[in-house]
Amino acid sequence: MVEEEKKEKVAKPKKMADPAAVSIDPATQEMLAQAQKLGIDTIFDRAVTMRPCNIGMQGTCCKMCAMGPCRLPLPKAGIEGEDTRKGLCGATANTVAARNFARMVAAGTAAHSDHGRAVAEVFLSVARKETDDYTIKSPERLLQIAPYFGVATTVEVDGEQLDRDFDEIALEVAEKAVAEWGKPEGELCYLKRAPEPLYERWKKLGELPRNIDREVVEIMHRTTMGVDQDYKNIVKQCTRCSLSDGWGGSMMATDFQDVMFGAPSPLHSEANLGIMKEDHVNIIVHGHEPVLSEMIVAAAQSREMLDYAASKGAKGIQLGGICCTGNEMLQRHGVPPAGTFLQQELVIITGACDAMVVDVQCVFQNLANVAKCFHTKLITTHPIAKMEQDNVIHIEFDEHHAMEDAKRIVTMAIDNFENRGAEVMIPKHKAVQIAGFGVESIKYHLGGTFRGSYYTLNDNIINGRVRGVAGVVGCNNARTRHNEAHITVVKELIKNDVLVLTTGCNGIACAMHGLLTPETAQVFCGPGLAEVCETVGIPPVLHLGSCVDNSRILLAATEVVKAGGLGKDIRDLPAAGSAPEWMSEKAIAIGQYFVASGVYTVFGYHMPLEGAPVLKDYLYKELENIYGGMWDCEPDPIKHAQKMIAHIDKKRKELGIDKARERVLMDMADRQALEA
Repeated sequence: MVEEEKKEKVAKPKKMADPAAVSIDPATQEMLAQAQKLGIDTIFDRAVTMRPCNIGMQGTCCKMCAMGPCRLPLPKAGIEGEDTRKGLCGATANTVAARNFARMVAAGTAAHSDHGRAVAEVFLSVARKETDDYTIKSPERLLQIAPYFGVATTVEVDGEQLDRDFDEIALEVAEKAVAEWGKPEGELCYLKRAPEPLYERWKKLGELPRNIDREVVEIMHRTTMGVDQDYKNIVKQCTRCSLSDGWGGSMMATDFQDVMFGAPSPLHSEANLGIMKEDHVNIIVHGHEPVLSEMIVAAAQSREMLDYAASKGAKGIQLGGICCTGNEMLQRHGVPPAGTFLQQELVIITGACDAMVVDVQCVFQNLANVAKCFHTKLITTHPIAKMEQDNVIHIEFDEHHAMEDAKRIVTMAIDNFENRGAEVMIPKHKAVQIAGFGVESIKYHLGGTFRGSYYTLNDNIINGRVRGVAGVVGCNNARTRHNEAHITVVKELIKNDVLVLTTGCNGIACAMHGLLTPETAQVFCGPGLAEVCETVGIPPVLHLGSCVDNSRILLAATEVVKAGGLGKDIRDLPAAGSAPEWMSEKAIAIGQYFVASGVYTVFGYHMPLEGAPVLKDYLYKELENIYGGMWDCEPDPIKHAQKMIAHIDKKRKELGIDKARERVLMDMADRQALEA
């Protein structure tokens, strides 16, 4: 009788994301609806059902020892007077939050700089003639960076300077570069690429990085239970560690990729899920290290592989990218990105992805679960980045057999083409983009073949056509509406005549939403920036590459300083930085090295500092007195952009260029008088 009276339990329907509410991109909305129709779990749905820890969000949860976690919630009424919150050991909220912040800097630096180490080690193999698959495609870039490593490019013979043997230069540079991760004494070689006042400031503060690995290890030591308990001292080591990334590992990654694979130059491509082709073999490269993907591009374009694809009924091989490996392939080869970080599962859900090849960083483990629902071959390639699921194939990259590995992967994708199921749905949405900008190409576009310099940019900033420059970079975050903050911030900046430099997933987002073409300027820009872009023939948003290529932004800022008229240091420039939808520890490392380089840097969403208001105040206000740059956070994208514009206007006023300069029609004599 009791059994009969029991009410039947009805399972609650699983909470799912509203496609229109979680993304502004129509392709993403379509594919999320398709995933939900097929009953496939994605990050968008998981973000609805899983809530973040409130105390973790505040930055005041300490897990540094087994007595914890010690959770230090902010009192509901706020803190009045002395903050008495302490962990078991007595660590204050400021100490806990500073340690957590520092460990994010260390992890982010380790990720980017380990990428740089891998590239430097491949270059060492090239210099030693140990591999035939890689060569030096940009010898001029190698000769350009050699002096920073103390490597001479000429030799004196009988009083005459002669060019030194190129192979000797390459080997010496490679050996000195690899040593930057662990040399026992001295400082990082690239630090003197910064403007002299900036270098001298770091030196005076005792913040010159010694070697990359040491700075990461020291943060881990300092933040162990019972070591550094002064939040200001912890932040000082954050600076030293982050500089070893921005002016060290990341910068070397960019340079040696340029040396081996060629420096980027502007090119035409497309972006978004619509770049995939139903009648082609679709191979998606995803991650952050481009050394294997360079070979995959070469293999996929070979007559051997194209003929083999045709024999399987495919009309060709379509390569696409996700995240920064995708950006690297875009910058040098025009390989179109299929999407940003949050779209990686959706690529497989199209049913048309024959192989997804992943290396390191930003790769969802859930890709393996999604791949089980389709025919897609999911291939890991790095010894430090494997997956536990049994349907994942591991083909470990070896630079000595790189082309052999690449052909094996491409062949596997081609063989898989005929295994596609009936559920193929490729959104039609894609957009045209012009990408591939770098420090040199910006110089060329601004000044031409004979007068390539940053003088033209500086002149237009001084005369007010260009209000200033902003670096807008970084990831997507499932806690925000996909791409909305990225696009809103960028549109607000260019509307107010701010030229935008972009990297990473922000660059892909801008491409997806049509902001990376010269025609964009007439639609979205203020009159001054629109005039400059039309005259020069560039987009108002310049895509500089992957997240390690934020080093290009630092060097572009340095070139602006060198060109003159806008101060003597990066801190003097009418410039600001932004990461509207950040999510990675790498973003914190990037933010810290930009702040320490003198750049006002605004993050969206939130920062894990709310539980430590004294530390927050130090990062948001006091650092400006030390470096000229400081942190800020603003979730609202319009207010976010307006904060950046206000800072740019402040710098214009300090430089005395806050009033528009009268335009003067120059004759030939005036032009010849200008310094080249």
